Amino acid sequence: MGLLVDGNWQDRWYDTESSGGRFERQASSFRSWITADGSPGPSGEGGFRAEPGRYHLYASYACPWAHRTLIYRSLKGLEEAIGVSFVHWFMGEDGWTFAADEDGIVGDRLSGREYLREVYTESDPQCTTRVTVPVLWDTERGTIVSNESSEIIRMLNGAFDGVGATPGDYYPEGAREEIDALNERIYETLNNGVYRSGFATSQEAYDDAVVSLFETLEWLEGILAERRFLTGDAPLEADWRLLPTLLRFDPVYHGHFKCNRRRLVDYANLWGYTRDLYQWPGIRESCNFAHARLHYHRSHESINPHRILPIGADIDFDAPHDRAGSPAA
Repeated sequence: MGLLVDGNWQDRWYDTESSGGRFERQASSFRSWITADGSPGPSGEGGFRAEPGRYHLYASYACPWAHRTLIYRSLKGLEEAIGVSFVHWFMGEDGWTFAADEDGIVGDRLSGREYLREVYTESDPQCTTRVTVPVLWDTERGTIVSNESSEIIRMLNGAFDGVGATPGDYYPEGAREEIDALNERIYETLNNGVYRSGFATSQEAYDDAVVSLFETLEWLEGILAERRFLTGDAPLEADWRLLPTLLRFDPVYHGHFKCNRRRLVDYANLWGYTRDLYQWPGIRESCNFAHARLHYHRSHESINPHRILPIGADIDFDAPHDRAGSPAA
């Protein structure tokens, strides 16, 4: 099997025929960890010590998984310590590229590559994995540390605390069991559930995915009727993992992925919660809604063959949210 790019998600990411029309996401393949002293993490190999300037992040403003890592880079004050390069919003037959955009956002700031796949083959010339964002690259060893967003955010959460990161633990030991339980349901039915709905190729697969998705939204609405955030009075990992999906829900997933029973703005608590998190210092700067809308509607030919960009509703994430105690910028 050769190197897989993300060009046509239907054809390259999974086989819907053998899965009854169900979307099945492939696992990430680079799973090492940056640690404070370079010792091995829970998976992969050791030798990746936390050092300012050593690592580089490859991301997409369109991708919710990459958005997680941009949020943590901001929360932990690592903008100077970890450089970032953005891929172009359009993902075609060549997968993610660094083709120039009119706003000057896109480009490989580290090595001037044309395609993200070059990062993968430079790390491993025999690479047979799919090419995805985010990617955390080690400039010292010339290799990928990780392309698994859920693990990258935990590295950023704690590994750099001794070398200048902003204080703050978003995965505190006393809350880990609750966070893990929230993450498990939210990932399966909502973070990944929007894709399971949108890329389903059978009615049964779509029905299963979309019903579970809205059950989870109702469940979250109930939690947020009692709490400001999912685990209490401060946002922790479960909140920051959820936010990228919520921010894309009305602009993209409601229409493009047929998640249209209700809009996010129809849930009073979830809508206020989303604005609360968006207005947290440094978070709005991690967002680019134009890239997100263009990516989904122009890249997914199997869903939108004419690549028409819908007009979309006016959504004001900066509107007051009536949730006490916000440190909004």
